Amino acid sequence: MKKEKYNEISKQILDASITVHKEMGPGLLEMVYELSLKKELQLRNIFVESQVPVPLFYKGYDLGKEYRIDLLVAKEIIIEIKAVNVVLPVHEAQIISYLKLTDKKLGFLINFNVSLLKQGFKRFVNGF
Repeated sequence: MKKEKYNEISKQILDASITVHKEMGPGLLEMVYELSLKKELQLRNIFVESQVPVPLFYKGYDLGKEYRIDLLVAKEIIIEIKAVNVVLPVHEAQIISYLKLTDKKLGFLINFNVSLLKQGFKRFVNGF
């Protein structure tokens, strides 16, 4: 995917996230925001998958551990959704891990438990 396409979809993700936040408000469970954002992206004709499995491998060996990406947009952009009072370093490590384990280039950590969504919207890149 070219940078222009990443930027175009990224703008849609931000706008869709703001729309969900305005509609639902802060203080709900993460799953509420995940399902709402998935639907908002689908309404914009953007392909999105939820709870995408990411198996863990080491030196080609399957370690029997599987992580789950909250949303995978256009098969390329990872979204990790939170509804917490404070985003902790462990939350950032989570999205960074998903980017590295899947070799994806772009991800967003979105915390919906804020008064203004832009305060809870953070972009992460992996070799981009």
